[in-house]
Amino acid sequence: MIAIDLGSNTLRALEYDCEKGKYISVYEKVVKTADGLAEHGFVNEEAVSRVITAIKEAQEKMVFSSLVKAVTTEAIRRASNASEVLAKIERETGVSFEIISGDEEARLTLLAVQHRLSKLQYASDTFVLIDIGGGSTELIFHYGDETVSKSFPVGIVTIAQTYETLKNIEKALPKEMLDIQMFCAEMYATKAKVNSFVATAGTPTTVAAMKLGFNYESYDASKINGTSLMLDELDLYLNKLLSMPFEEREVTVGTGRSDLIAAGILIYKQLYMMLEFDRCVVVDDGLREGVALDFCNKL
Repeated sequence: MIAIDLGSNTLRALEYDCEKGKYISVYEKVVKTADGLAEHGFVNEEAVSRVITAIKEAQEKMVFSSLVKAVTTEAIRRASNASEVLAKIERETGVSFEIISGDEEARLTLLAVQHRLSKLQYASDTFVLIDIGGGSTELIFHYGDETVSKSFPVGIVTIAQTYETLKNIEKALPKEMLDIQMFCAEMYATKAKVNSFVATAGTPTTVAAMKLGFNYESYDASKINGTSLMLDELDLYLNKLLSMPFEEREVTVGTGRSDLIAAGILIYKQLYMMLEFDRCVVVDDGLREGVALDFCNKL
């Protein structure tokens, strides 16, 4: 089957063998779905064209069958022209996307991350999982048999485009992330502090890749999974990224991603502090993998 996640910044596709429980091939491309969304409130034609091109590229690389599950998240949830955008994508590619809620996004992401953590033999009865996306950030508190999740409209694309400079972003984040801080405080006050901190999505995985010496082209998800990042390493790799010539930054984190990853690192740092951790475990698996696992579980 094919699982597709159209996010606010990236389109990620996965070809998965349900019977063998293994990944056959993966594809991803930066499409910047949320480009201009914060200012205009709709997804622009250029972004739609990038999405269509990416899906067609994926269709050339993967065996698309009748078993295709495609979901989309915050950018399309917020866009005033969501129905028109999805109708055009379906006309051009034959792929029909379902807009899922923040709660469903969190459930599927957690499914994928738990699956990966079990393979890594990473044991923690309680943990908090963060998913920093292009248009939203999900926090998922997992307490054994109980899970509490919430989605917040704070993402690397919308924050970067709203505040433009890192100085402005850093100044604005405490206010922009106040609801997240209150949610974290409420969870710790009413439940308990969790034992560990886990992160998925582009910002954590990119910083982990820099730590391991990978660039965008040489990125290896199997090596990223389980990587630990310390809070003080975030400044180290942010400064390293900012000190690079523009061309080197593009090679390191991917074309058109350097400003977004920089903004994402600032959001990531705030989350460390709000959650009171100085160490985080990074997992590459996310919504795309959760979609595939959930689909196969229901067959």
